[in-house]
Amino acid sequence: QVQLVESGGGLVQPGGSLRLSCAASGTFFRIYTMGWYRQAPAKQRELVATITRDGSTNSADSVKGRFTVSRDSAKNMVYLQMNSLKPEDTAVYYCNALIGTNLFARDNYWGQGTQVTVSS
Repeated sequence: QVQLVESGGGLVQPGGSLRLSCAASGTFFRIYTMGWYRQAPAKQRELVATITRDGSTNSADSVKGRFTVSRDSAKNMVYLQMNSLKPEDTAVYYCNALIGTNLFARDNYWGQGTQVTVSS
């Protein structure tokens, strides 16, 4: 059974920083792309940033230059460094990972979400 567990959310003032972490645990063959999505109240879940096994990244235009996604493949972890936070970044942030449970099967997994609130 595969689990993704996020940590690091909280309340921060505009202009501040937070670092989210996500750890994958369980039995699996390989972790492929990892990343972060977010969902604000009354809005659809949206991509924030992703990172492949070889370190290639992709991020939403709204966070470019402010957020940085990284991973530690040896520890099965992905991180999101968020700087210059704005009130519109307020959302529940979800960790996501494409994980191969064996050589032939890949499934998409989600964490339980962590709340990020940007407010003065």
